Amino acid sequence: MVAWRHRRPGRHAGPRWRWRLFGIGGGGVVAAVVLAVGLGQVTQSRACAAVMAAAGAGGTSGQTATHYVLQGLPNCSYPDAPSDGLYVALPPSEYASAAACGGYLQVSGPDGSVRVKVVDQCPDCAPGHIDLSEAAFARLAPLSAGLIGVSYAPVSNPPLPGPVSVEVKQGSSQYWLALLADNTGNPLASVQVQTSSGWLSLARASYNYWIAQSGSGPGPFTVRLTDTQGHQATVSGITLSPGAVQQTGTWMYGGGSDAEPAAPAPARATTASAAVASPSRTASPARPAPSDSASLTPGTAATSMPAAVRPRSRPASAPAPSARSSC
Repeated sequence: MVAWRHRRPGRHAGPRWRWRLFGIGGGGVVAAVVLAVGLGQVTQSRACAAVMAAAGAGGTSGQTATHYVLQGLPNCSYPDAPSDGLYVALPPSEYASAAACGGYLQVSGPDGSVRVKVVDQCPDCAPGHIDLSEAAFARLAPLSAGLIGVSYAPVSNPPLPGPVSVEVKQGSSQYWLALLADNTGNPLASVQVQTSSGWLSLARASYNYWIAQSGSGPGPFTVRLTDTQGHQATVSGITLSPGAVQQTGTWMYGGGSDAEPAAPAPARATTASAAVASPSRTASPARPAPSDSASLTPGTAATSMPAAVRPRSRPASAPAPSARSSC
């Protein structure tokens, strides 16, 4: 005898089935196993068919979307979710070791369109499958749909939510420095710190901090940001205050409106080594040095107001990503 029960399909495509055996003999076991395998194949094929049907109905090249609730720090390490609740987690191939962090996607679905900020990675999502916040998903379809076909593309120079902010990672010191910039609109291509000998290019870790493996002294720091569209902004007065989000008063471009790139986008800095890119949120100065990042030709830099420090408490480590499944 086989019994099964249906588990409510929250953010995953299709139902999931569980079966148990009750007091059956040898022949019954064989029959039950055959029946269970058959049910599993039918269920899997129905789930996959649902994915394909959804993609055909509203997506481009099989692009699909599910929804989830962010708990704790996202993989991009931003301390707060966007105030409008509109964000997205990308599959590893599109997350690209944090290269997509801070950028935006325009996503279209059955009932509308929404602009979302890239804040997270969906480790189990296949290419073309994105995981949206519930607020974003609800702009496209009822949450009960679970999985829908969509089309999405990156947005260049989106309106900015505010001036640039910079956070110095907990564990930073004059001998090891890690910086996290936010409100950049486009993903960043380079982060540099001014030193007595010139601009020092930092290396990006897979959790989106930019790292000076040997530090940059006691600060305060002048930091130059360059995005993937070629905009540059220079912020000064960044203090060595680990765990504090420092508001700069400097806009990455355009004062919050759409803007044309100031120069061709420079090559992206090399991603930090695997040891530096550990998902642990506690930093240790005793880490292997990352590969050198690409050097950039200095450009015209925006000036900034002195940084204001807003202390905040941070968890020692990020929680493990929620389980996600794909067809």
